[in-house]
Amino acid sequence: MKSLIDKANTEKVILVGIYGADTHRLKAEEYIDELEMLVMTAGGVTLDKILQNRDKPDPSTYIGKGKLSELAGVAKAHNADSIIFDDDLSPTQARNIEKATKSKIIDRSGLILDIFASRAQTAAAKTQVELAQLEYLLPRLTRYWTHLSRQKGGIGTKGPGETQIETDRRLIGKRIAVLKEKLEKLDRQRITQRKGRQDTVRAALVGYTNVGKSSLLNRLTQTNVLAENKLFATLDSTIRKFETQNTTVLLSDTVGFIRKLPHHLVNSFKSTLDEIREADMLIHVMDASSESVAEYKAVVDDTLKGIEAEDKPQVLVFNKIDLVDDADKIAGLKREYPEAVFLSAQRGIGLSELENKIEALAMRDYKKMDMIIPLTNFKAVSFIHDNSEVIFKKYHEEVVEIVFLIKKSVIPRLENMLKTSDINSNTIAAES
Repeated sequence: MKSLIDKANTEKVILVGIYGADTHRLKAEEYIDELEMLVMTAGGVTLDKILQNRDKPDPSTYIGKGKLSELAGVAKAHNADSIIFDDDLSPTQARNIEKATKSKIIDRSGLILDIFASRAQTAAAKTQVELAQLEYLLPRLTRYWTHLSRQKGGIGTKGPGETQIETDRRLIGKRIAVLKEKLEKLDRQRITQRKGRQDTVRAALVGYTNVGKSSLLNRLTQTNVLAENKLFATLDSTIRKFETQNTTVLLSDTVGFIRKLPHHLVNSFKSTLDEIREADMLIHVMDASSESVAEYKAVVDDTLKGIEAEDKPQVLVFNKIDLVDDADKIAGLKREYPEAVFLSAQRGIGLSELENKIEALAMRDYKKMDMIIPLTNFKAVSFIHDNSEVIFKKYHEEVVEIVFLIKKSVIPRLENMLKTSDINSNTIAAES
């Protein structure tokens, strides 16, 4: 897919948003600042920001004819390459604004998709991004669109009397079908991979974009996953082993959420979000230095609800406490969120408390068992070694005494192996 933002030459853009009855101007300014950070992440530079006072967007021009005329003048004066809107535009709005301003028009979803395209590394992520881009662009084909016929052309690709845009639409439809089939195949492969991890506790790091999830993953697992001060630095899920005192946890770093995350993007990234849906617990990371803690938490909570993961056990973490100079602010957050962990991943502060909470949640799914098993039942002994944390083991003449921590979900499989054997077993309650 052709990028909407020209990264070879720094693209000059103007940002546009609205405020009114539902959004205070100060909040709208904060939103437009976030949009500017998205532009920077995409490789562009912001020349100007325009906010229009309207209770709701104009159905044909988003900002109204008068403001649109003013916007056209500003774009011409700045010699801007693009105009980017903080909300999604309808195809009609985009066409009318483009016609009036003679500029390339991009909305929030288009910008986020562009960033995702530049961040995707694996085959699955690239396929998901391309699918989301095509589904987004299909109703928005304009003269700025780079024809798909360059990717696939030749005899029989253009019907009699068919316009170029109609040809492109037909080719897009075919490409979407191919990508969906490819994603289904990748989904099946991922399911197979996850089956191999189902006997280990899995924890997913979730949170608003740029809150420090990757830095926290690096600290906990002593690895070196990419961590940048940019939005969507992480796109592909990254999984690392985290060894606690009593067990092993698989930690996955997932794509950061953001307000107004396009619905079709959530659907396209089903495979990636499955890491969250199938996790045993969520570690919800927040930025303690942010002025929008409650709003960003609500965005993450709503997104989790949208993917049916809101009921999973959570550990709430406030990161970046080293960037907060106001002690009263930290005290206020602790009063509001008494169960939360406060830490600095960058400086390694407060990690032990988080480790204890993760282990406590992980051990809720485990049982400590003490068994004496005949050596003839080598399958059961092997199963215990492969699927549990062995604490004590002693061989006798014809039996082995073994104490181990095992995930509750796999105990029925072990019991089936032991049914036909003459064993003496004693199950002890799980330790916290």
